[in-house]
Amino acid sequence: MAHNAPARLHEALWRIYQRRERPLPWQTHDGNLPWDAPAFSERMLREHLDESHGAASRTAAERHRQLAWLWSKLALQPGHKLLDVTCGPGLYAVEFARRGLYVTGVDFAPAAVAYAQALALGYEVAERCNFVRQDVRHMDFTGAGFDAALLLYGQLAVMRKAEAQAVLTRVAQALKPGGKLCVELLNPHKVDKTNSTWWFTHDTGLWGDAPFLHLGERFWLADEQLSVERYHILHLETGEMDVIELCDQVYQPDEVAAMMQMAGFTAVDIHPAWDNLPLYDADEWIVYVTTCAPATVASCSNSLT
Repeated sequence: MAHNAPARLHEALWRIYQRRERPLPWQTHDGNLPWDAPAFSERMLREHLDESHGAASRTAAERHRQLAWLWSKLALQPGHKLLDVTCGPGLYAVEFARRGLYVTGVDFAPAAVAYAQALALGYEVAERCNFVRQDVRHMDFTGAGFDAALLLYGQLAVMRKAEAQAVLTRVAQALKPGGKLCVELLNPHKVDKTNSTWWFTHDTGLWGDAPFLHLGERFWLADEQLSVERYHILHLETGEMDVIELCDQVYQPDEVAAMMQMAGFTAVDIHPAWDNLPLYDADEWIVYVTTCAPATVASCSNSLT
């Protein structure tokens, strides 16, 4: 244990005791995980690649089922261009490239992007893959003429509503007329709307590679239809403490459809539970597939200025 660890732990415990009763949304790390922190990024990558669970990325067998479903619903063909928004370590993007697509993936996590690039190289599809490390809220592929786009695993919900609307608009501008978008979001009827607390200890995991204590709190904000989770992570050997708050916006299907249409998309097809694909958590999700309207680029270019 570090020399000053007991004093730091004492100070951290008082900080927890004096914490705000209910956190304000979108405050710490902009209401998201610290994806761009190198050490956290490396630990998250480890979770993405762990085939024993689907908490970060789904297992290979489940991804294979999703890939076939997406290929059909997005009307993909070899030679098409695909935009994978929040691509993570490229587990979907590279597989699509292996099927003949030209894929651009965007993600904020340095370890994930580096892994995706190496994966593409290993499968000899690097010439069909372009991985960009960037906050997707700032991406700009206007006029790129993608045939389709993905925004999977609820990532649209971990940003403010105005930001989510802007991202949808940016995706629409990146697609060719008639291009398709698939978005996966939590089913609002399956979201846990209770307040809760929990704790656990571990020697290694997402929060560190030395003994730590995780203290978690979850708050449901009914008026905002938003959950906020607050984590106090005490690193026991050093006495340091991290405070992380994660916001998750809940959307009703009609709200998602309205946002898509505002961004420049046409009618939205709604697929609860991934059309009953055999995924371990399929029932928790709704998948939305929509088509870019012919006038999207012209009509949306003014909405971001």
